[in-house]
Amino acid sequence: MNYNLYRLHSSLLLQIWVALVVATNSTTWFGTAVLVTNMRNFPLSRGTVSGILKGYAGIAAAVYTVIYKLVLKDSDSELLLILTLGIPILCLAMMYFIRPCSPASGEDSSEHVHFIFSQVASVSLALYLLITTIISGVVSLSDTVSYILVLIMVIILMSPLAIPVKMTLFPAEHKRHVPPSDSSDHLVPKEGESTPTDSLLTPSSSGTNLGSFYENEDALDADMLLAVGEGAVKKRRRPRRGEDFKIREALIKADFWLLWVVNFLGVGAGVTVLNNLAQVGVAFGLEDTTLLLTLFSFCNFVGRIGSGAISEHFLCALRLKMIPRTLWMTFALMIMVMTFILFAFALNGILYAAIPLLGICYGVLYSIMVPTVSELFGLKHFGLIYSFMGLGNPIGALLFSGMLAGYVYDAEAAKQSSSSCVGPDCFKLTFLVLAGVCGLGTILSILLTVRIRPVYELLYSGGSFRLPQTSGH
Repeated sequence: MNYNLYRLHSSLLLQIWVALVVATNSTTWFGTAVLVTNMRNFPLSRGTVSGILKGYAGIAAAVYTVIYKLVLKDSDSELLLILTLGIPILCLAMMYFIRPCSPASGEDSSEHVHFIFSQVASVSLALYLLITTIISGVVSLSDTVSYILVLIMVIILMSPLAIPVKMTLFPAEHKRHVPPSDSSDHLVPKEGESTPTDSLLTPSSSGTNLGSFYENEDALDADMLLAVGEGAVKKRRRPRRGEDFKIREALIKADFWLLWVVNFLGVGAGVTVLNNLAQVGVAFGLEDTTLLLTLFSFCNFVGRIGSGAISEHFLCALRLKMIPRTLWMTFALMIMVMTFILFAFALNGILYAAIPLLGICYGVLYSIMVPTVSELFGLKHFGLIYSFMGLGNPIGALLFSGMLAGYVYDAEAAKQSSSSCVGPDCFKLTFLVLAGVCGLGTILSILLTVRIRPVYELLYSGGSFRLPQTSGH
């Protein structure tokens, strides 16, 4: 039996549930540990893993909402008790499974099927939560029906357990595995190579696709070459894009700050609408904004899980063009520009069309950023670099939501001599500014995509992830 692969999938499934638990509270360090571990455990399926984990995290609030309404009967004290005691206990119990495993040494069709099953299970859970939330909001349910609905939710949530059960009852043939490593360099050899070590000793043949991409970085004058050859000087080469970076090495790269700014602008604009969704609904004349929040949450989930799978498909499955994942961020930002313009014009019924679009784009930005960071700057220090990238969310919320939207809303409410603002002018200026912000993000995203295109040609030439030699730091 393939025990490593068994542990690999069991680890992913248990970490999915931990991601659901920690997504709606302040234990973000644990969520980062889950993400980092799985990115290293599945280095050949980074987009898919990111989409699944981020997708489950996106619908975690809906899981708690269903439990809060149907089981706890809107009891704040009982919910706080669960959050205070239940979450730490579950996190401690699951910590044993949050650990590195040996990745499979090649493409495994069964692994692909298992990922598809996990994605189908997550989509089924999201649809079920959407329907249950709507029904519980319009119909009064008895205790028996409420408990049955929650039980069905738990069954769907635990359905990925079928994967390790199936692998136990019907074990696959044993396949060779590569030794676990923190580095992204110890990955799968291509066809025609004898061992994983061989690919580390010789430069990747895909390096010819880069042309003069690294030519300037490697150029040394004659004096330096002589000094290095005589041992008088030790030349320590800086890591190239696609190799393992330390945080201080990443901070001096233009690609790092381009990606950070793009993520900051897009996510900051999206979280502004999310934080002010109730006020936006009231300003547009809606009394109950529950449906809007439900639509945004569901479409946010769709954007997260869908973008991970689609970007992975274009990179590896088609094997035609190595399209950088940031291209999908560009498309998302372009759609956000149009969406915010529609918001500003306040057309009748525009909320129910614009909110789902914004939710999808917000989810795409969240999910795509994760594997992009690992591909540009490696997996060895991925956790720290990813956490630094995540600062774009709170900073964007502070600037665009707390300061911009809050100031404009209060100013318009003061004109109406009321504490609540009603009418399209309440957020019109905010939406126009956010449209401009996303427009700037689109331009920077296009620039970033063009810059890193050769990197993706190097990493994914031939349809598989492959890196040049390690920088040795």
